[in-house]
Amino acid sequence: MAFDNKPFIEYLASKHRQAMHIVPRSLSCTFLDGLLQLLFPPLSEQTFKTAAEVQAYMDKLQSDLEFLLLRLQERLVQPPGVITRLFFDALPQVYQQLMEDAATIEAGDPAATSVEEVIRTYPGFYAVAVYRVAHLLCQNQVPLLPRVLSEYAHAKTGIDIHPKARIGNAFCIDHGTGIVIGETAVIGNHVKIYQGVTLGAVSVEKAMVNTKRHPTIEDHVVIYAGATILGGKTVVGKESIIGGNVWLTESVPPYSRVYHRPQIRVRQASEPDDVLNFSI
Repeated sequence: MAFDNKPFIEYLASKHRQAMHIVPRSLSCTFLDGLLQLLFPPLSEQTFKTAAEVQAYMDKLQSDLEFLLLRLQERLVQPPGVITRLFFDALPQVYQQLMEDAATIEAGDPAATSVEEVIRTYPGFYAVAVYRVAHLLCQNQVPLLPRVLSEYAHAKTGIDIHPKARIGNAFCIDHGTGIVIGETAVIGNHVKIYQGVTLGAVSVEKAMVNTKRHPTIEDHVVIYAGATILGGKTVVGKESIIGGNVWLTESVPPYSRVYHRPQIRVRQASEPDDVLNFSI
């Protein structure tokens, strides 16, 4: 049966014409996966045996990125070709950062048997890898595409890192599910964050769009599971430990230990005679 609401059809057609500049999600994520597979052999679904094969694949990735940027060229501050060159020129530095991230995760997790295992299986490493790629695009003032990539990682890992956040070296995410790191968060070097941590804003009013809304975490800080740290003026000083389930909206000095102490009571009860103990 034909859909015969012509005004609605015309309306949808006009919206599609207006959206022609939007980068396709499937192509964006294919580019990201291809890039990470080239950088990290444990993730790769194909084998590169020679430098010439790597160069050919790198050339293809550059063409793919330039094609994506052409869709956004009216909103770019530099030509797509220039941004593509700047992106790939900076790629060796990003790679070194990510290898340091992976080594930090492996060194700090007794369950990790190798850096290769971290790269292949740890969602925290994957989320950070996508963040660093997306952040590099943000540094070149590319709109939309970085968010497409970060939301792809969010969907796969449950870890939500805004690509404009500033994160230092040797960053470690342990487990990771439920972590949220906001747009204006600043994280120093050698920081470790566990699952369920939120680095968020006290207020989400639209008028605050150009202000720092998310906290600053200085070097060598550990934030345990479920902690919530809010506010653009909130600073967690270096070498501090933030315990699990802490709710923090004010700054703490370096070397602080901040803990949440719930009141938990455990009572011992004798086992009734009529309780059946069995296993299935």
